[in-house]
Amino acid sequence: MDANIQAAATRLVRKLKSGGFSLTIAESCTGGLLASTLTDITGASAWFRQSWVTYANEAKIEVLGVDPDDLNARGAVSAKVAIQMAQGALKAAKADYAISVTGIAGPTNEGSSKPVGTVYVGIASRFWAEAKRTQIGGTRAENKNGFVHFALRTAMECFEAAMNREIAEGLEAEMAELEAQRKKAEMEAERERRDQEARENAPWQDEAWSEGDGEHSDKIGLEVEWSDSEE
Repeated sequence: MDANIQAAATRLVRKLKSGGFSLTIAESCTGGLLASTLTDITGASAWFRQSWVTYANEAKIEVLGVDPDDLNARGAVSAKVAIQMAQGALKAAKADYAISVTGIAGPTNEGSSKPVGTVYVGIASRFWAEAKRTQIGGTRAENKNGFVHFALRTAMECFEAAMNREIAEGLEAEMAELEAQRKKAEMEAERERRDQEARENAPWQDEAWSEGDGEHSDKIGLEVEWSDSEE
């Protein structure tokens, strides 16, 4: 295996394992080469779910749920189809991430308007999906290897971007919570200030009554004397 491809595969697997993520693959033009490259790494059963080689358009439709209208309108080698392939594999495998590859390995483009060496790689998760395109010039074998390398690099870029977005969204949520707490504290402080001000300015009239208070205090009572002798 090419050293660059092997290094890219190892890096991707390390990222998957560190996050406890699972992966599934849907391939067309690479004929299973991407899945083989990844499963060459020891311990693949811990994170690799399953893969499909949907070479014919009918297989893309029946197995992965690709829209036939999109296939007819855009061709199998397109961003739309690449994304749908990845999403179909993701759903079927119940994985965390999916990678798809659809392109023209050559030596001819078999009537397509797209040049030999064109490839689209789709990446999908349960929350997002995207596709990237490149063009490679070489023999059929060279193109297939190049497609695999591009797929691995694209997957890493997309995974890292997604993780950065999640981190940024988490920080944004944390800042929003802190701001809400600050505003709540300010409101409570302002309410306490207004209450204190109201207490200080209120026209209170202290009225107190005490038995025996003052010279002319009224006394209410009944004095009774008891005597043991009878008159």
